[in-house]
Amino acid sequence: MTDQHGLSERARLVWGKTNRDRGFWLPLYRHLADSADVAGLLWDVWLPAAVRTRIAAALPGGADDGRRLVCWLAGIHDIGKATPAFAWQVKHLRVAMADAGFDFDQQVETNRLCAPHGPAGHLALIDWLTAAHGWSRSQAGAYAVVVGGHHGVPPTDADLLCIRDRPYLLGVDGHWPEVRAELLRWMSQRTDTTDRLPAWREVALPQPVQVLLTAIVIVADWIASNDDYFPYGYRQEDAPDRLARAWEELDLPIPWRPVGVEGLDTGDLFARRFEMPAGAQPYPVQVAVVEQARTMPLPGLLIVEAPMGEGKTEAALAAVEILARRSGAGGCFLALPTRATGDAMFSRVLTWLSRLPDADRDRGARDAALAHGKAMLNDEYSRLYRGGLPSAIAEDEGGTETAVHGWLAGRKRKMLTSFVVGTVDQLLFAALQARHVALRHLGLAGKVVVIDEAHAYDVYMSRYLDRALEWLAAHGVPVVILSATLPAARRAGMMRAYDDGRLGVRRAASRPRRWSRDGGRDTTADSYQSLLDDLRYPLLSVSGVDRQPVTVECAASGRSLDVRLERVDDDLGGLAARLRAELVDGGCVLVIRNTVARVLEAAAELRKHLGPEVAVTVAHSRFMAADRAVKDAWLRDTFGSPAHLAKLGRSRPACHVVVASQVAEQSLDIDFDLLVTDLAPVDLILQRVGRLHRHQRSGRPARLVRPRCLLTGADWSTEPPTPVDGSTRVYERFTLLRAAAVLLPQIDGNAHLRLPQGIAPLVQAAYGTEPVGPESWHPVVAEAAVTAQRHEEAAGERAKTFRIGAVRQPGTSLVGWLNASVGDTETAGGNERRGGPTFVTTAPRRWRC
Repeated sequence: MTDQHGLSERARLVWGKTNRDRGFWLPLYRHLADSADVAGLLWDVWLPAAVRTRIAAALPGGADDGRRLVCWLAGIHDIGKATPAFAWQVKHLRVAMADAGFDFDQQVETNRLCAPHGPAGHLALIDWLTAAHGWSRSQAGAYAVVVGGHHGVPPTDADLLCIRDRPYLLGVDGHWPEVRAELLRWMSQRTDTTDRLPAWREVALPQPVQVLLTAIVIVADWIASNDDYFPYGYRQEDAPDRLARAWEELDLPIPWRPVGVEGLDTGDLFARRFEMPAGAQPYPVQVAVVEQARTMPLPGLLIVEAPMGEGKTEAALAAVEILARRSGAGGCFLALPTRATGDAMFSRVLTWLSRLPDADRDRGARDAALAHGKAMLNDEYSRLYRGGLPSAIAEDEGGTETAVHGWLAGRKRKMLTSFVVGTVDQLLFAALQARHVALRHLGLAGKVVVIDEAHAYDVYMSRYLDRALEWLAAHGVPVVILSATLPAARRAGMMRAYDDGRLGVRRAASRPRRWSRDGGRDTTADSYQSLLDDLRYPLLSVSGVDRQPVTVECAASGRSLDVRLERVDDDLGGLAARLRAELVDGGCVLVIRNTVARVLEAAAELRKHLGPEVAVTVAHSRFMAADRAVKDAWLRDTFGSPAHLAKLGRSRPACHVVVASQVAEQSLDIDFDLLVTDLAPVDLILQRVGRLHRHQRSGRPARLVRPRCLLTGADWSTEPPTPVDGSTRVYERFTLLRAAAVLLPQIDGNAHLRLPQGIAPLVQAAYGTEPVGPESWHPVVAEAAVTAQRHEEAAGERAKTFRIGAVRQPGTSLVGWLNASVGDTETAGGNERRGGPTFVTTAPRRWRC
């Protein structure tokens, strides 16, 4: 007997969900129909064009096939619930099914946990496609894994074998296979896919498409499983407006559709999107970035190397608008090295969004999110969470409000928001074998990704970044990478990783071996040799045809800073006396130490020696989260640019000393009159120098009118210098010695450190292969190099354990993709070293940036 749905009584008796508190239950077919209907609306309304295009490109019927496939997979995702292992769980429903003729082996109760309904559905779909439609098991596997992985982890071969060895859990006899086949036929007819199955059988489904399909099914399932949207009981599941009411209640924001800016020159574009003084023009770097964004191949990678203060952030945002228009992206993700820099960037992005037009003028609020563990402590984000912000654009520009969408702000869903600013770990998690990592891929696949301060990662994190870049390229995501101090080996390594995803992994038999801080010996040569050898600066590196990247030199803005370097003993009493003399006429000093212990020790001694007339403040990563957020905001609002302070109606303190860890090192727009820093890797010293005399302003004290940097944190009386123990626990001794060696001419001689002209030569020399420094240093440096090599090779091996695999050939199933899954990433704690987020997975390994 069948009903109006065309299903037999037995098929309608299979249960899918229960509310045990109220005693209600939802038939499986109803949940499958809800999920399929939601998936259709996700495709029609919510998914960015880039995601739909990526899926459609893999199918013979294009976008029409893409929509059908998404709806079909969502509509069969829980077919594994039509099994004895699942149905056993609720006694009265099991009894009703048994009375209708379903068999339950007595072993089911003991072993049912061996057959979760995801992997069980994976096998059930393969069996049906092979038996009823002539598919091979390998052909079916690439589709079935979407069903098998809809709870966040694709099954492994061992999972599937465990079920195959216990056929009574799957239900291979009696009514079970009949009912599953009936439900599969019914959903195939309902989604109009029956006639498409023969064509899909011949498609070798690419792994990135499998990931995206899995994520879309997860989202559809979560929405359809929410009984606030899809209630059941008292016949609510049969309401004719069930879907319409649910979708209206959910109210997902539609993706951003950028307007065309082809007719605007760069000056007009920047004047409309950013706050610029009257008559100001974009810097040459910004003009060059916009030009490349308009012409570079897609998908493509654009690496921007330019000095601090050249407007790289604004250039990247302008590139986002252009690349999103060209690629069909519906938003962007900006990855920053720390929570503090993420908070500062979020404010800037909100201002940009208030000026950013949308082709859909009646779209409703535009969704934005701040993605790090303490986001709710950010005042602007918490205000957005409670309601929208008014747009600053006129109606004819297509302006919209900006708000945080409640459902998308939920656990594991924040990266699905259109505009996201967050810490870089949110990107690196996309390369981690973690539950629901497919959702992170879906969130990134519809965006343009910007990575700021990309130099600031060690070998462990660089391995994850490279794998993330490979998958971003495979998803067709345009990526913009920003750095002021990028070693050439990292430039080439990141381009190669992106090309591996864009063009397929290519293994070369042999390549020259070169030193790189983040990966021992770099093996990136051949096609990328030009990136290794190019010492020009500022420099843009752009994806080219095949594996032939293009480099473009552009002029600096003309600003120049001559910094005098001076080494001082690591003696706090002596430092206090020096600062007392330097601050006789007032001034603001930044003291950066490499460990929090040294921060606290220095602050205590300086307070004791300088007395109450000189304020001494500390900034480091071990404050309680709420206090840390206040401290970060205080730094920006006390030592920020003249324009920022004027907007706040505040003035700089007359005399102040800030003792900070690496939280003050980079991406913060703060300005000090004198810098004192521990010896650190040369790229990080240059970043720290970027906080010195950052802005043109009058009124600096006479003694501090010329920029000076005092280098401490080492015993300078030895050859080579001996870094303090705390520094060698944070950084490799080898990189510290190379930094001292390349800076030695500026320290000992009359030459000043000239910025930005000196940045590229210093960075490339420090991370190059040629000996540097006095010959008497070479034996000690060589010994340190051997130790560093050993440490970095070990770190590279550790990174392999929990990193997702490379993108494999089309048609290769995702079975076993997360074989070493570390569980959830959302529960990770936070700490910091080197000024960046440290998060701990369930694996016994700390990530640092």
